[in-house]
Amino acid sequence: MNTRDAALAKVRELSHFIGGKHVRGESGRFGDVFNPTSGALAAKAPLASRPEVERAIAVAKEAFASWSETSPLTRARVMFRFKELIERHMDELALLISNEHGKVLSDAKGSIQRGLEVVEFACGIPHLMKGEFSDNISAGMDLYSIRQPLGVCAGITPFNFPAMVPMWMFPVAVACGNTFILKPSEKDPSCPLRLAELMLEAGAPAGVLNVVNGDKEAVDALLTDARVAAVSFVGSTPIAKYVFATGSVNGKRVQALGGAKNHMVVMPDADIEVAAEALMGAAYGSAGERCMAVSVAVPVSERTADELIEAMTPRIRKLKIGPSTDDSSEMGPLVTREHRDKVRGYVDLGVKEGASLVVDGRGFKVAEQPNGFFLGGSLFDKVRPEMRIYKEEIFGPVLSVVRAKNFEEALALPSDHEYGNGVAIFTRNGDVARNFTHKVNCGMVGINVPIPVPLSFHSFGGWKHSIFGDMNQHGPEGVRFYTRIKTVTSRWREGVNPGANFGMPLMK
Repeated sequence: MNTRDAALAKVRELSHFIGGKHVRGESGRFGDVFNPTSGALAAKAPLASRPEVERAIAVAKEAFASWSETSPLTRARVMFRFKELIERHMDELALLISNEHGKVLSDAKGSIQRGLEVVEFACGIPHLMKGEFSDNISAGMDLYSIRQPLGVCAGITPFNFPAMVPMWMFPVAVACGNTFILKPSEKDPSCPLRLAELMLEAGAPAGVLNVVNGDKEAVDALLTDARVAAVSFVGSTPIAKYVFATGSVNGKRVQALGGAKNHMVVMPDADIEVAAEALMGAAYGSAGERCMAVSVAVPVSERTADELIEAMTPRIRKLKIGPSTDDSSEMGPLVTREHRDKVRGYVDLGVKEGASLVVDGRGFKVAEQPNGFFLGGSLFDKVRPEMRIYKEEIFGPVLSVVRAKNFEEALALPSDHEYGNGVAIFTRNGDVARNFTHKVNCGMVGINVPIPVPLSFHSFGGWKHSIFGDMNQHGPEGVRFYTRIKTVTSRWREGVNPGANFGMPLMK
């Protein structure tokens, strides 16, 4: 056996998780899972065929019959135990994420914590599913509404948050009484598989949470099977459009979150040092692989722009980039070689388009990991709205500075952009901040907060081409998405025969 064959023999073969147990893939097709720090092939994830997905749906549908009749209090207690297990296994889960995605450990733990907050929210499901009651709307007649689960629900999640985004979906869905099929990214599926194991350990019956690895074939099976009632998606805008259109035409409730181009406006009265520190974390944290990453800075006035560039440049050059499991690393590698090369290509494009490349991260290397998928932070100045590096989502450690002459011009940039996910403004003027918040055409706004991700008891979602569907994720919107209203009109009057009524029923 040669060296290459020996290395391949050590590669783990992952599985699906269906009906409370690991199930080996049968399609014969696999996706490669890499360790981004070393660049080495670490595992192979099976890519499910349509029949495999259909079997998972059948298992979930069978489990729904009893799980939907389980009391909300019992379901809440499962969530409480799941929360405890996540906390107990935090280090293990973070390591799985770092080894397959490339996030540094502190960022991986933070993302798990944000997902865990949704689990905590779901622990309150007995209260969240309470309906409404109107007493004696007519003589001896009451009117009330109840929330009921939908059935089998599915989640299709991206590579950048293998714990957080799934936990934005399935805890709320399962707590509401649905069963769930999770189709995680095939690039980093180990953490989602472990979450399914922990849900089973927490007391969720077999079949309540299932994980099916796959590509478009698996996605299409979920989108077209009549037994799937709802689909939640997070990913790029072209795929979000496809998921929404395909799922909707097949009669499903769909929420599909797409891409982003988040702006951060820096007013002349802002503290430049504070704004620069905020931009460092927001633009280069998680190597820019966040849908809420700030990828465009908009300083208002030439003086503000010059000061911001001066403050950012040395910070970016001193950015500590290294192995994801090294506690001293501030930024790790990108998820795959292909994605790193795509981001590097955007830097090439920005130079070609005429933007001023102030900091060039293309040549960055980690000496001890020459095959890792590393890229340094890049900073462009004097970017114009017609450039592709401004219009398109890069999803990497690249920050573009678009100079604005005044507040109105700064307000127009995020408002007119194709995407409307998140936006931030840094200022000391409350009137300016309030005016911006009221007028900007984006779904989530931060005031002196660079990444305005709502907490779990509010809902997450942007506007325009950043979302397709009527309801946002988690929080009250999540409960509404995963349930439907049933309204009951009830009369209990002994010995009363109202007789036939052939007109419009009226209440008196």
